Amino acid sequence: MKTSAYWLTLLTTCATLSASAADLTRAEVEQRLAQADKSHVADLKRKDLTELDLSGLDFRNANLWGSDLRRANFSKSNLSGLVLDLSVMSKTNFSNADLSNTSVFGVHIGGANLSHANLTGSRFIATLDRADLSYANLSHVDWGVDMKNQSMGLMRASMNYVNLTGANLTDANLDRALLRYATLKDSVLKNANLFGVDLSGADFTNADLTNANLTGTTLEETNFTGANLTGTRFAGIKDKSKLKGLADSKNLDKAVFE
Repeated sequence: MKTSAYWLTLLTTCATLSASAADLTRAEVEQRLAQADKSHVADLKRKDLTELDLSGLDFRNANLWGSDLRRANFSKSNLSGLVLDLSVMSKTNFSNADLSNTSVFGVHIGGANLSHANLTGSRFIATLDRADLSYANLSHVDWGVDMKNQSMGLMRASMNYVNLTGANLTDANLDRALLRYATLKDSVLKNANLFGVDLSGADFTNADLTNANLTGTTLEETNFTGANLTGTRFAGIKDKSKLKGLADSKNLDKAVFE
């Protein structure tokens, strides 16, 4: 009986510690946000906010730099214009959130939910492998390689196995990003810069690639079935047979092979 009591006490203690892992409660975060303005921002820097429900809140007057946001719920929240550099955001829920013009550098966002999120004008140099970006707005994003930090190695957006179904990537800069086995079905990539991107196994079924730049890309087993290739640049592609579904694409005669 004593042994059973010991384990019960230990499990209860662990559960209590797990439940109180975050530095603040939602109510405390809300209080700080309510008292903040542009001159006196809410100090959430380097805070542990793991697993908190922070949905629907306005963080525009907050400092979340370097915070631990793993598995937290920011759905429908406004984080527009924030600097989220060095934060930890793996498996965080940002569905329907406003992340427009945000800066995200040196961050792991693997497995995060960014479906239907507004990411316009944002700057991401991060790992987003297996993240859900379906129907997200990535128009005019600058997620291209960071040439200023070459001493740290090639700093770029890693988006392997991401879901970009129906996403808007109009005028997006994804220079040298990694998009291996990414799903881009029904996505819009008008004027997108995909220079040097690794698109091995990526699926562009029914995507709009009008005037997109695919110069120097890796296109092994990439699927273009039903894709609109009007003005799409495939400079450096000598063997078209490697491009899966090319015969079933749209406006192939208007694509540019150099």
